[in-house]
Amino acid sequence: MSRINKNVILALLTLTSSAFLLFQLYYYKHYLSAKNGIGLSKSKGSRIGFDSTQWRAVKKFIMLTSSQNVPVFLIDPLILELISKNFEQIKNTSHGSTSECKFFCVPREFTAFALQYHLWKNEEGWFRIAENMGFQCLKIESKDPRLDGIDSLSGTEIPLHYICRLATHAIHLVVFHERSGNYLWHGHLRLKGHIDKKFVPFRKLQFGRYPGAFDRPELQQVTIDGLEVRIPKDPVHFLEEIPHSRFIECRYKEARAFLQQYLDDNTVEAMVFRKSAKELLQLAAKTLKKLGVRFWLSSGTCLGWYRQCNIIPYSKDVDLGIFIQDYKSDIIIAFQDAGLPLKHKFGKVEDSLELSFQGKDDVKLDIFFFYEETDHMWNGGTQAKSGKKFKYLFPKFTLCWTEFVDMKVNVPCETIEYIEANYGKTWKIPIKIWDWKNSPPNVQSNGIWPISEWDEVIQLY
Repeated sequence: MSRINKNVILALLTLTSSAFLLFQLYYYKHYLSAKNGIGLSKSKGSRIGFDSTQWRAVKKFIMLTSSQNVPVFLIDPLILELISKNFEQIKNTSHGSTSECKFFCVPREFTAFALQYHLWKNEEGWFRIAENMGFQCLKIESKDPRLDGIDSLSGTEIPLHYICRLATHAIHLVVFHERSGNYLWHGHLRLKGHIDKKFVPFRKLQFGRYPGAFDRPELQQVTIDGLEVRIPKDPVHFLEEIPHSRFIECRYKEARAFLQQYLDDNTVEAMVFRKSAKELLQLAAKTLKKLGVRFWLSSGTCLGWYRQCNIIPYSKDVDLGIFIQDYKSDIIIAFQDAGLPLKHKFGKVEDSLELSFQGKDDVKLDIFFFYEETDHMWNGGTQAKSGKKFKYLFPKFTLCWTEFVDMKVNVPCETIEYIEANYGKTWKIPIKIWDWKNSPPNVQSNGIWPISEWDEVIQLY
C-alpha cells in the first residue's frame, strides 16, 4: 500500500509540474511575447498588444456606449491619422480577424471620442453605469453662450465634455451641439474651482482649449483592432478641420445692450434689405466653397456681426475679405454662373484687386483681396473717376469660425484689432455717413494708376 501511495503521489507531482509548465508556456506566448514583441509574436493565433491599458480602456468604453445606445464616434487625431494612412486595409478588415493591435495600442494618455448631444437619450443613467464599470468620470458643463444676457435663461448649463479615466488611460468625450447653421459646435473646457486639476493632464487634451466648429460629418462603422467603432467617412477632411476649428461667439450680451441704447431699425425697408443681404451672403458662401476659397466677414458686415450680431440695416452691401493667395482665375465666372453679374473690377491680382457683384434688390457684394507684408496686411481701393489708389492697413490676423445669420462663417480671430483699424475706437457709435476715401483711420493714399493701365485696372459694367 505504501508503494502504491508513493507511485500515485509521484504521478500527481509529475502531472502538476506538466500543468505548470504548460501555463508558463501559455503566459509567455500570449502576454510576454506580445508585450515585448519577441519570441512567438508571429505564430498562428497570437494577439499582439491586446493587453495594453489603452486598448482595454477603449474596449470597455465602446462596450459601455454600445449597451446604452450612445452614438459616439472616434475623433482622436493620432488614431484617425493612422487610420487614414491604412484606410483600404481597414475597410477590408472584419470583426475578430485582427491579430495585432496597431491603432488603439499606440502609446498615449487619451483617446478622444465625440457624440451629438441631441442624439443622447440617457445621459445621467450612462454616467452612473460608467462609474459602476470602473471608470472615474468628470463632467464639464457651462452656460449656453447664446443665452448670455437673457436673465431668465442665462443660468441654464449644458454638458460640454466628459473625461472618463480607467487605470492610467482616459477617454475624452467631446459633446457636440447642433447649431442653426447645420454645423456642430463644442465648448471650451474650462475647469471650475472645485475640479481636481490633477485628475488628468488637461493641457495635453486635443479638444477644448477653445470652442470649436466642424462640418457635420457623415459617419461609417469600421473594425479597428477588433473593435466596432464609428469614424468620419472622410477622416482626412475632419483632420484638416481640427487646426482651423477655433470658434468665437457673437457678443450676445453686448449686442442686446447696444440695441437697448440704439433702437433697431424694424422698418419694412430695413427688413427687406437684411433678407436680401442674408440671401446674398449665403449664395456667396456657397459659390466660394465650391471654388475652395476661404473668405471672412469684412468691413461693415464684420462690424455688424461684432457690434450687434446682425446685418447693419443702412450698410447697403455685403463685404467679404479673401487672401490674395487664395484667388482663383475663374472666380468671376463662378459668381456670374451663380446669377451675380460683375458690377466693377478694380486693380489687378498683383495690386489692389477688388471685385463687386450685383445682387438682387440693389444689394452689392464687395470682395476685398488682402495682401500680406512683413508686419501688416492691407487691401486696396480705387477711385474710378480719377484713378487714385488707396491702401487700408490692418494688423496681422488669423481666421476663426463664428455664427452669423444662421451660417457658419469666418471672421478675424483678432476681431477688435481688425475693427478698430477700420473704424477707430468709436466703432460702438453708429455712423450713417461714411466716406470710404477719408473716414477709415487706416486709409492711406497709394498713388495713382498710370493712364495706360486704366483699361485693365478700372472696369465698370
